[in-house]
Amino acid sequence: MRLTNVAQMLLPDGRLSSYGVHAGPPGSPLPISFDQRRHVSVGDRVGSWMGISFRLPQHESREALAQAWHHVVERHGTLRTAFSRDEDGGLALHRVEVLPGEWTEHEVSGGQQVRDVLRQVLDAGCRPFTRPSYRLALVEPDDGSIPVVVLAADHSHLDMWSLLVLVRDLLACLDDVRAGVDAPGAGLPKPQDFAEHTTELAERGPAPDEVRARWHRIMEDGGGRMPVFPLPLGRLDPVPSERVEVIDVLDAAQLARLTARAADRGTRMLPLVVSEMAVVTRELADKPLRAVFPVHSRYDDRWHASCGWFITNAVLDCQSPDLDTCAAAVRETVSLGSVALADVLSPWGGMPDTSGMFALSWLDLRRLPVGVDPGPEGQYVSAAIRTDGVMVWFIVEDGGVHLRVRYPDTPEARRSVGAWVDAVVHRLQVYADTEAA
Repeated sequence: MRLTNVAQMLLPDGRLSSYGVHAGPPGSPLPISFDQRRHVSVGDRVGSWMGISFRLPQHESREALAQAWHHVVERHGTLRTAFSRDEDGGLALHRVEVLPGEWTEHEVSGGQQVRDVLRQVLDAGCRPFTRPSYRLALVEPDDGSIPVVVLAADHSHLDMWSLLVLVRDLLACLDDVRAGVDAPGAGLPKPQDFAEHTTELAERGPAPDEVRARWHRIMEDGGGRMPVFPLPLGRLDPVPSERVEVIDVLDAAQLARLTARAADRGTRMLPLVVSEMAVVTRELADKPLRAVFPVHSRYDDRWHASCGWFITNAVLDCQSPDLDTCAAAVRETVSLGSVALADVLSPWGGMPDTSGMFALSWLDLRRLPVGVDPGPEGQYVSAAIRTDGVMVWFIVEDGGVHLRVRYPDTPEARRSVGAWVDAVVHRLQVYADTEAA
């Protein structure tokens, strides 16, 4: 399972089509989460979606795929919602009725790649204010092999965990449709509506004083900005095109050794990796490791089968590469993201949009209780965008660890980010290949 972007994803040559449902007029209003509001308030735009691609287990008819997809949509409340502006220009979220749609053929002309046409389709159909803002695409290979499905939606309705939930649900519903089951998907875990999570989080009350105080210290230390990459990135105005690199870090054997080394030292792999990143940051920039760090808010297992944006940004502030310090910093990061942030960050107008922002993300697919494996051909796919920040994702799976890094495509950023990433990868590989003392 790889993490890539649409400009680099691997797809077979073949026939491209997509299925789009129709949505009725706005219905009952729904609460908007802090992160949804932050995302959608930027406005309607291309490149705000995320998706997943996978090869089907067998050939399926388009009719069966569309029927199964409708059952998936009925399972997840967020897929039956749409954003709009009210009469005063304020942001609104409403329930919508989802109606049967149709398949659309997308011509792939000579000299084009399927992924380039797919990008156009998803950029057009998966925007914050399209109704609904998701799409199912199908690539039927010219060689007659089993088709590839791509599921994508505007980020306001899902996160990376949710994408795996959608894959699992679609495959289960397909099996049921094929078997003639009366209620496809009835055997799956019952999902909770993401809007209920938004309400519940808001009703948990204000953040504890110690969490609020820590957020205030972090923001004050950063001069009211979120953490920025500690090395030069060059000119960021106008916002440059992105540069995206996918790098293999550890194979399965190295991952097993590094996991064992961490266990021997009484910790998990993540604090150990944070320690190595802290060493590199100090060596190259003479600064502590400070980065935005997304954490999930599926604080109860009843949200595990749900689709929605259960991610918020916290801050990892690691002043020392000492392993105990790093483990404590990771625990603190989780606590910083476990509260309703709108009130906490109100002195700064919400979470600041900081040029040069540095973010780290850690996704261990082995620990997700979804129960589906898209296989080695599976790909997490993001849109191709312009960016003025640095984002590093670590993806951990049984086959090893890889990272994807996105940063501004400037000469300075290529040197700075390249040096930082190379040093981190080198240290992790050496650590995994060195015998424990």
